[in-house]
Amino acid sequence: MKNTVAEIAGKTRSREVECANGQGIVHSRMALIDRYRAVRQFSEKICETLEPEDFVIQTMPEMSPTKWHLAHVSWFFETFVLKVHLPDYESLHPQYTFLFNSYYNAAGKMHARPQRGLISRPTVRNTYEYRKYVDTMVLKLLGEASERKLEVLAPLIVLGLNHEQQHQELMLTDIKHVFWMNPLRPVFRKEKPNAASSSAKLKWQNFDGGIYSIGHEGAGFHFDNEGPRHETLLQPFALASRLVTNREYLEFMEDNGYTRPEFWLSLGFNMVKEKYWDSPFYWERDLGKWGMMTLDGMRAVDLDEPVCHVSYFEADAYARWAGARLPTEAEWEVASEEVPVEGNFAESGFYHPAPARESGRTEGLQQMFGDLWQWTQSSYSPYPGYKPVRGALGEYNGKFMCNQYVLRGASCATAKSHARRTYRNFFPPDARWQFMGIRLAKEIS
Repeated sequence: MKNTVAEIAGKTRSREVECANGQGIVHSRMALIDRYRAVRQFSEKICETLEPEDFVIQTMPEMSPTKWHLAHVSWFFETFVLKVHLPDYESLHPQYTFLFNSYYNAAGKMHARPQRGLISRPTVRNTYEYRKYVDTMVLKLLGEASERKLEVLAPLIVLGLNHEQQHQELMLTDIKHVFWMNPLRPVFRKEKPNAASSSAKLKWQNFDGGIYSIGHEGAGFHFDNEGPRHETLLQPFALASRLVTNREYLEFMEDNGYTRPEFWLSLGFNMVKEKYWDSPFYWERDLGKWGMMTLDGMRAVDLDEPVCHVSYFEADAYARWAGARLPTEAEWEVASEEVPVEGNFAESGFYHPAPARESGRTEGLQQMFGDLWQWTQSSYSPYPGYKPVRGALGEYNGKFMCNQYVLRGASCATAKSHARRTYRNFFPPDARWQFMGIRLAKEIS
């Protein structure tokens, strides 16, 4: 294992030290250390309102207990950084190698994912001790490494920080599911009041057809699945100016959208019948009124907010009902070129999508970043010329390029420093517990 990761690290020796937000280059050792501390501290900040019992529950196989997330991201730094690059490193608990490996087969055996909620030990306190131990060792390594060694370490550290930011979002979405499964419907964190009183009117923005380049290039961090940059042919298309709202989606529901097979893919309609879907995830009807679970507990559905927690199947069916379609990921990326990476991100502490505001402009795209991940009609597959890196880190993205669809943008649970226009998120078409929404597209005749 050490030889494999060392080989990967060696390939990065000539790279510049990249910062985790993909916006520039980290020029100093202290900048990398500060970035490490900030990301690691934000994970623990997310957990400030949790009780010990909240950390250990696993309510479905697709999610993980918060305690496991906190330990796994530390396991990542221990496995790919400390065990390879810190001489005579000794693990605090060698058994953690088995417990907190997620899916890296090249890194050894792993505990079954659906059974993560059965682990009462290590305790939450033990988990924080493990994090502190790993942090001490990583900071010692970064502080003492030569400049040449730092060039090798930096890409691995930055990858680990972006990996942790992915798990920060999962921590939020997973604890939301845990609290929803609790009949008491606990409050995770009191939301800030929503200042918008209504949603912006939906408009269409047209884009010319032609040959465009998409994918990441240049300085700044990116995952391997975001490249290589390549050309793609697009026909003329239009993109909706904002996300679909609860009000609009409710019209689909009231038009018997969930019972009309003409709008659904066959597999999706089978899922509707099998799972008894009749509304977005976390929606509940009480005395004729719709409420929804949020990280602020249960509350009435705000009709002007973007509809969230919908699967690819639901997004696709709604688009057909609306006389439109979902965008391709290439269309989404091309359309986003002139849009700044700004929006409702995790740093706001809101952790819920907000209505689009009237901007006074006659055109322009809103909610491209933040609020919700946006389903595209693109299957998750490799770009032309894509090759995963060798070894365990090559398992990070490439082996999941099957039976999944791409989402673009970012969500209200995504860190702003983690968002970029080339980011390719991906989930199976029936997934609903993430912050997922709908943006419409259509052809231009």
